[in-house]
Amino acid sequence: MRGVVMYTAGDVRVEERDDPKIIETTDAIVRLTATCICGSDLWPYRGIEPADHQAMGHEYVGVVEEVGSGVKNVKVGDFVVGSFVISDNTCEICRSGYQSGCVHREFVAQTIGTQAEKARIPHADGTLVPTPGQPGPELIPSLLAASDVLGTGWFGVVAAEAGPGKTVAVVGDGAVGLMAVLAAKQLGAERIIAMSRHPERQELARFYGATDIVAERGDAGVAKIKELTGGLGAHSVIEAVGTQEATMQAIGATRPGGHMGFVGVNHGVSIPGIDLFFAGIHTHGGPAPVRRFLPDLIQLIWDRKIDPGKVFDLTLPLDQAAEGYQAMDERRAIKVLLTL
Repeated sequence: MRGVVMYTAGDVRVEERDDPKIIETTDAIVRLTATCICGSDLWPYRGIEPADHQAMGHEYVGVVEEVGSGVKNVKVGDFVVGSFVISDNTCEICRSGYQSGCVHREFVAQTIGTQAEKARIPHADGTLVPTPGQPGPELIPSLLAASDVLGTGWFGVVAAEAGPGKTVAVVGDGAVGLMAVLAAKQLGAERIIAMSRHPERQELARFYGATDIVAERGDAGVAKIKELTGGLGAHSVIEAVGTQEATMQAIGATRPGGHMGFVGVNHGVSIPGIDLFFAGIHTHGGPAPVRRFLPDLIQLIWDRKIDPGKVFDLTLPLDQAAEGYQAMDERRAIKVLLTL
């Protein structure tokens, strides 16, 4: 089969990989219908994380082609959406709603690699969620978004305890940040402030429910949030980038007693203890337990109540994955869908 391999930073190739095979009785083989490039894939692409002939990709939808003898919840022919973290969905951690911390956790990124024609999904019963039927092509992008960025943005909003009567600020205008705007709207936030300097992303943020746009960054961004909130800061802030500046901006924008949900993958972030101490805020985040939300998100998509698929603004065939990485790295694309 064809699959994306990152040889080293900036060197992405599509080459022949071995077809996956059932190894454990709990495995399933999925023939992928679509896959995509994630913002977190840019960390190794830019040399911030190591890359050495790694199979890339962790977002995926497709049709189950084969199952192990122990698989009970999905069957051959099912169209499924899977989380970017493998989980059994039965351990004590999973049952508490944190499948991304499952005792059998395995990250799909750089191990399984779903920027490919097929993938072996361990713990299929716990990781894969069948859709109500076979989706039409118009639903594929939205279902693919549910595999990571929609579920991650949703978790960020839940972690920040956004809801009716709340003012929400979203730091980051990438795919996860935009999905956080969508989630905040769906969960009933009264006011949603999207922090973005890019007109096309501002437009999409407004489509998803943003009521205000703040273009300033850093201390100026914090000051603008406070200006918009009577000097108090937002009730709920979602950090969807993972950099030092974004993290401190999110902390500063959260009002005392408020909640910050952090879902950006942290790199080089060091929070001064004294700043966190005097902020007086709640913090909650980490790898999103997307599996917790998948059934509800799939149903919202199926019922045409949300359209997260608009976050894909460039579609390329799998063979042009290298161009997709370059487009996202250069911010010419928010998120790239790869067709198979």
